[in-house]
Amino acid sequence: MKRIYLLILFLLSFTISNFAQGIVKEKQVIKSAILNKEVHYSIYLPSDYNTSDRAYPVTYLLHGFGDADDGWIQFGEINRLADEGIKTGKMPPMIIVTPDGFTSFYLNAANGSFNYEDFFMKELIPYIEKTYKVKAERNYRGIAGLSMGGYGALLYALKHPDLFIASAPLSAAVWTDNDIIALDDNMYNTYFSNSIGKNLKGKDRLTPTWLANSPMSIIEKKTTEELAKVKYWIDCGDDDFLTIGNAQLHIALTNKKVPHEFRMREGGHNWTYWRTGVIDALSFIGDNFRQK
Repeated sequence: MKRIYLLILFLLSFTISNFAQGIVKEKQVIKSAILNKEVHYSIYLPSDYNTSDRAYPVTYLLHGFGDADDGWIQFGEINRLADEGIKTGKMPPMIIVTPDGFTSFYLNAANGSFNYEDFFMKELIPYIEKTYKVKAERNYRGIAGLSMGGYGALLYALKHPDLFIASAPLSAAVWTDNDIIALDDNMYNTYFSNSIGKNLKGKDRLTPTWLANSPMSIIEKKTTEELAKVKYWIDCGDDDFLTIGNAQLHIALTNKKVPHEFRMREGGHNWTYWRTGVIDALSFIGDNFRQK
């Protein structure tokens, strides 16, 4: 009987460990003095978060244009995928924060009316590190995102290499100066009127705000040593309308001799593509959390 009892306990513990699920908290609130409003964020905590005394590395996972903080959970199924990635050892246990970026492109607005980048750096990161069991060091802080969020993840890493060890932009919204100049007026005003300036045409769109937040311009101006401080994982589908911009990003980093990973898989600009690529991206970030 004792052996049977021990066997049952073993099988039960094995089953529980293999079906351990992370903790998901959606629509959490941070009150922002910079934005003068409440901002939602959702968060994924590893399954042992409440029973462990350890602190965890953290990755900020940014959503795309028109989505919200819970998009990566509702459509990206990041909790299910992260559970599997952690269970198999493909990625280390980590906290994943998905903040609401609104339609800001994660920028400070040109007219100063909505300074999202300031909120992210000065309020969100300190709040997360004060509220949760986070390793509050650059070596344990990553950033990733899709589309608009891919742009944000790329831009923040380029502008703040002192804050992030690795960045994984997926289908990043990367445009050259010529792309912005040629952009359809409706498309320009939909995406950039608040962040760069309303109703601008042609070369008038190349404002100081745009030039300060253009990944291609930043890469051109920075040295190889400066750029190589962050490890980059770039992934974009071969049928994505952003394929050319991402390929040009790869070329720009290659010309600067900046080590990075570049993937162009079969697929388009959709959740099917991002769901099948996000764990590879988080695995890349997680590898940079680990000691070599």
